[in-house]
Amino acid sequence: MAESTKQRVMEIRAGLSHALGAAQTALEIAQQAAAAADERRRRVTGAVTARRRKLAAARDERISEIDEWHDTELAALAGAAAAAADRAAPGAAGEPWHSWEPTPLPRAAELRVGRLLLPEAPIPHPERTRRAETGPWATAPGTPREPAPEGPAADGLAPEGPATEVADPPEVPALVPLLDHGHIVIGGDDRLADELVASLLLRALGTSEPGRVRIIGYDPEHLGGGLAGFAPLAGAGVLTFSGPSELPGLLEDLVGHVRRINEKVLAGEYTSLRELHAATKRRPEPWRVAVLLGAPELSRHERSQLDRLLRSGAACGVHLVIRGIAVDPGPGIEFVHAAAGDDARVSGAGDLPVRLDRGPWPELVTATCRQIAETVAAGPAPVALDSLLPEPGDEWRQSSAAALTAPLGDSPQGSPVQVTLSDYPPHALIAGPSGTGKTNFIYAWLGALAARYSPEELAFYLLDFKEGVSFARFAPGRRDPSWLPHVRLVGVNVNTDREFGLALLRFLSGELRRRADAAKQHEVTNLAELRAEDPEGSWPRIVAVVDEFQVLLAGRDAVAAEAVDLLEDLARRGRSQGIHLVLASQDISGIEALWGRPALVAQFSLRIALPKARRVLAEQNNAADTLPRYHAVVNADSGAAEANRVVRVPAAGDRDQWSALQHRLWRRRPAELGPPRLFDGDVVPRLAESPDFRGLRASESPAAPIALLGETIDVTARSARTVLRRAPGRNLAVLGTRVDEACAVLATAGRSLAAQFPPEGARFSVVCLDQDARAAAEALHARLPECGWYDTENVDWLLEDAAAEATAAWPADRPHFILIYAADALPGGRTAADQLRTVLRQGPERRLHVLGWWRGAGLLRDSLGGQASRTDPIGAWVALDVHGSELAPYYPGTGAPNWYPRPWRALHFDRSVHRGAEVIIPYGTS
Repeated sequence: MAESTKQRVMEIRAGLSHALGAAQTALEIAQQAAAAADERRRRVTGAVTARRRKLAAARDERISEIDEWHDTELAALAGAAAAAADRAAPGAAGEPWHSWEPTPLPRAAELRVGRLLLPEAPIPHPERTRRAETGPWATAPGTPREPAPEGPAADGLAPEGPATEVADPPEVPALVPLLDHGHIVIGGDDRLADELVASLLLRALGTSEPGRVRIIGYDPEHLGGGLAGFAPLAGAGVLTFSGPSELPGLLEDLVGHVRRINEKVLAGEYTSLRELHAATKRRPEPWRVAVLLGAPELSRHERSQLDRLLRSGAACGVHLVIRGIAVDPGPGIEFVHAAAGDDARVSGAGDLPVRLDRGPWPELVTATCRQIAETVAAGPAPVALDSLLPEPGDEWRQSSAAALTAPLGDSPQGSPVQVTLSDYPPHALIAGPSGTGKTNFIYAWLGALAARYSPEELAFYLLDFKEGVSFARFAPGRRDPSWLPHVRLVGVNVNTDREFGLALLRFLSGELRRRADAAKQHEVTNLAELRAEDPEGSWPRIVAVVDEFQVLLAGRDAVAAEAVDLLEDLARRGRSQGIHLVLASQDISGIEALWGRPALVAQFSLRIALPKARRVLAEQNNAADTLPRYHAVVNADSGAAEANRVVRVPAAGDRDQWSALQHRLWRRRPAELGPPRLFDGDVVPRLAESPDFRGLRASESPAAPIALLGETIDVTARSARTVLRRAPGRNLAVLGTRVDEACAVLATAGRSLAAQFPPEGARFSVVCLDQDARAAAEALHARLPECGWYDTENVDWLLEDAAAEATAAWPADRPHFILIYAADALPGGRTAADQLRTVLRQGPERRLHVLGWWRGAGLLRDSLGGQASRTDPIGAWVALDVHGSELAPYYPGTGAPNWYPRPWRALHFDRSVHRGAEVIIPYGTS
């Protein structure tokens, strides 16, 4: 029992020992497994941690990229918005007030009222959130933000280092459209609304040409006080006010204006003035901005009229700025809520808050309005001359066979005003007081015609009676050798040479006869038919412009009488032969010689009145009284009011613009076309430049030598002459006390005679009996071949020989010309005087001719034998400072020539060729 127990115990112990060993082994195995598991967990944890760090780094890098992209994109959007705003509101439309000044723009712009407050788009990252709370992109207070993320950031895995600095975004202006777009309704704070109205009006005025924006104010509560700063505009008509009870009339007027624009200006061709301006580059109507500052309850009709304007006014340039009147939202209506701080709103900006600008300070408003008013009062600046010209490829393309047609400028509607010269209307009268642009108007007309018609189609004859050289630019000068190819004649500074105007009319009368004869030969009646029958002939239309023509018709003398007769004939018959007269004057009311001939005035059916012109239009037609500068009334129906057309004339007087046109046309001139005849009344013609003098050639024995005397006052620059043939009386007397002019006439005669003979072909003798003339006589003596010199010491020898030569029985072998300076001062008593009379009476038939200067008409009579003596020995004379009454003995008939002396002019008469005396200009011979 005991042993079994002991055995049992030993078995149990052995089992326990075995179990303990197994357990120990298992424990060791378990410990090893646990160690292996710990190693695996450690490795997994390390891998996870590395992965988490890698993911955190990638996340941080991505967040940084997103941050940078966000900042860049938002800055780019803000910059694009700011740039777009700058383009939409340049210059005065968007410039801050501290640097603001008027800058007229080529088209309507949007107007700045403040600046937009851009919101921040939050990004879920604590660093972004931290920067957003303090940086320039901070969101407005109270804006909800996303909470900072949990997780790895709490384990210190957030990115390290300073935050990237964010640049300030550009300011984005808040803009509202008005001109050419729509209307603006303002609500909110009254003070801020008043400032906003002033801002809008000043910016609208500053972005347009002065006078192109007209403001109509309706302020029943403050009676215009809300627009007090703009008061200087009222005097220039840019600002008008309607009284408290005048709202119905104001709305009616604006609706009527819209109706007129649609019917007369847009006329179905354009949908708006903005479209018309874009297509034609012209704006025929100003903008009208009606400022309605409150109103009582509108009637049904008034509400209807207001709604019509809101719907269709903007297209016709009528815009409303409304405050205090309820308006429903609609297309083209901008609503602005005026409030302080960030509470203002503009409907075009959506939900974005707007911070309104402060209004312009009163001094800026007043100064700007005063400047605009002064500019408007002075009149609009003209457009460029180029606006009248065709495209360069279309120059000289038109035919003048039937008419001359060209634009003179733009109408108020912006369309070109075409003016025609033809059978009707054939001739034009232009009137305008000094300073109203008459010369500029003539330049514009000539330029428009010259650019369309070639010199073969059109010829100009230009004459200016006022002092000055207005037409001289059309002829070659010292600085500019070019000329307008169409110009055949230019006369300037002819206010004392009325004879030149008469000479032009005589020339045109001769041209009229030539054309009429050609028309009869071809059995036609007008220029168009003549050109068709004779295509090889030269039949351009002629336009003769006479500025200040009343000078030609002044007085009651033979010049005026003949001029009126010629004018009447040219005006009546010239139309059919393509000769057109354009007469211009500062004041036509005083021209008795013209208005006394109603049949003549009736021929000038084209009437052009510049500002303040008198009597050029019909009696009751006062359209010119209110014209601004650079405008004219063009009337093709003899001035009847219903035919008025108002035209805005370009600036054609600018020398640079005109020179560009003239040079372009000059380079295209036909090779055979020479420069025009230039007559300048203030310039002494030169003998060396005389075509007649240059054309003289030496001949062995000219039968009738010619003595040139001076330049005639006529169209062709002809030289006055006396033919010294073998016939009684072929002597010349120069009469007067003006030494220089007398010497010039004798020098011209002597040099022209010498040019017709070879050396030793003629004999010349110069006698000087006046010391004041000695230098001139010596200069002539040096130029003449075979010339003797005589003075008081030896003149008796010459006269004795000359008297014997004059009475000799044998024929003279060659001509002998005796030039005597101061023939009335002959010494030697009666003997010398008798010898001189013998030479004068008998010498010409022996080819002995006297060209003498007598210092008075009576002194010549004494040399001829006294008051009872005949004057036949003097067949030609040139009178200087001798009155016409003194010349009666030397003039045919019982009268005397109509002559009043003037400097460097002379009266020439040759009894063998002249019916009446002619005015000449002595040549300069030095």
